Amino acid sequence: MILLYTRENRYLVHNIQNIVENNGIETTLKNEYAAGAVGDLVPHESWLELWIVNDNDYDKAMLLIDNATANSTEPDWLCSNCKENNPASFEFCWNCQTIHD
Repeated sequence: MILLYTRENRYLVHNIQNIVENNGIETTLKNEYAAGAVGDLVPHESWLELWIVNDNDYDKAMLLIDNATANSTEPDWLCSNCKENNPASFEFCWNCQTIHD
């Protein structure tokens, strides 16, 4: 197993786990309950860790993570239904839930 991703924000780690697993790569989490030990541990040692089960999937998983975390240079988009401005990262309009064309 290889450490794939760790952050202090558990939501980010779970989001990356969802992206990787939805592409058929098996993962496991470590330090799920280590937050209770902060004070006895150095804080970054209690961060949630995402580990890859099959080492051969590492390169594919890292490519998925890089794509997911890259700063988008795409422009914001205007909803064709309600004319609301939406960030480029949104697939659906935040206002009326219309899918981006």
